[in-house]
Amino acid sequence: MTIRKSPGEVAFNVCNVVLMLFMIVITIYPFVYVLMSSLSHSTQLLSHTGLLLKPIGFTTEAYSMVFRNPNIASGFQNTFFIVAVGTLVNLVITCLGAYVLSRKGVPWTKPIMLAIVFTMFFSGGLIPTYLLVNNWLGLGDSLAALIIPGAISTWNLIILRTSFGGIPESLIESARIDGAQDFTILLRIVIPLSMPVIAVMILFYSVGHWNSWFGAMIYLRDRSLFPLQLILREILIQNSTQFMASDASAAAAGDVEAIGESIKYATIMIATLPILVVYPFLQKYFVKGVMIGSIKG
Repeated sequence: MTIRKSPGEVAFNVCNVVLMLFMIVITIYPFVYVLMSSLSHSTQLLSHTGLLLKPIGFTTEAYSMVFRNPNIASGFQNTFFIVAVGTLVNLVITCLGAYVLSRKGVPWTKPIMLAIVFTMFFSGGLIPTYLLVNNWLGLGDSLAALIIPGAISTWNLIILRTSFGGIPESLIESARIDGAQDFTILLRIVIPLSMPVIAVMILFYSVGHWNSWFGAMIYLRDRSLFPLQLILREILIQNSTQFMASDASAAAAGDVEAIGESIKYATIMIATLPILVVYPFLQKYFVKGVMIGSIKG
C-alpha cells in the first residue's frame, strides 16, 4: 500500500533533510579541519586561508614530534588510569546509592534524596573544596584527588535510581523468597536488567574523566601526574611547543611558530581519537538508556 504525501509533508521532509545535512557539515568540518591541519606542512599551513579539505604538503612530522614528548606518554598513562579507576569507582558507588534509594521500605529516602539534590544547586565553593581535598583529606598532588571528590554525580544517581525503581517489585520479592540478599539481587537481577542505563553511565563518567583538566590544574603539582588534557591545555593556551619543536628542521630555520601550530593540531587529534573510537560501541545504548531512566520521576 502506497501512502501519498501531501505537498506540505514533502516540503517539510525536504527542509528537515537540508537542515540535518547542514548540521552534519558544520559539526564534522571542525574535526576535518584539525585533522587536515595536523597532516599539513607547517609553513604552508600558516600562510593558508579559507577552507581546508585536504592536507597542504602532506607530512606526519607533527605527530612524530608529539610522540617524542615524554609528557604525552605520561599524560596518556595517567588519563587511562583516571578513566578506568574513576569510572569503576563512580559505577560502584552510584549503583549502590541508586539501589538503596529505589527500594521500597527503606526509611528516610525522601530526606536523603532532597539532601543529595541540594548539592546539584549549591556547593561549598572552590576554596573550601580545595582546603577539604588538599589539607583535611590529604589528597593533594595525587591522582586520588581527581577520583574520590567526584565519586558520584547527582544527576547520574537520579537517572539510575529511576531506572532501578522501574524494575517490577515482584522480581525482587521472588528473589527474596528464594533466599537472595540485597547484593545478590543487585548483581544478578537489577544490574543485568539495567544494562542500557549502565552503559550510559559508563559513557557519561568516562567522557567526564577523559575531558577533565580543571581538578588536575588545582590539585596537582608533580608534572609526572598530569593527565593528557592538562598537557593539551599547556600546549594550546600557554603555547608550550618549543620543547617538541626544538629538534625540528622548521625550528632550525627559525620557523618555530609554524611548526608549533601543526603540533597543536596533532595533539588535539591524539587526545580526541581514543574517545571517538570508544563512543560508537556505547552510542546505541545512549538514547534508549536515557529514555528508560526518565520514564518515572
